[in-house]
Amino acid sequence: MTADHPDTDDRTTIRAGRNFEREYRLDASDAGEFLIAIGEQLRDGEDLTIGDDEWVLPFAFGDPVALEIDFDGMDEPKLEIELELPGRTDETGPRVE
Repeated sequence: MTADHPDTDDRTTIRAGRNFEREYRLDASDAGEFLIAIGEQLRDGEDLTIGDDEWVLPFAFGDPVALEIDFDGMDEPKLEIELELPGRTDETGPRVE
């Protein structure tokens, strides 16, 4: 167990069948590091694991991934980037007999 990676046994594991949402306000550098780490997991595998000191969320994702870019240039301009990952199931389709 380290400060950056606490013992996962002490954290709540978020599983299917539960709704979960957290919002963080980070500086741009920390947000960039987070996005890089997510990008590396998306590029290198089929599983994504995110978490903090209190929780961990393992997620097996599939394709296609939805990416939405929303720019609002009025008043106080803002850019919103949303990534939606579909879950992957281990179910197989029916067979013809």
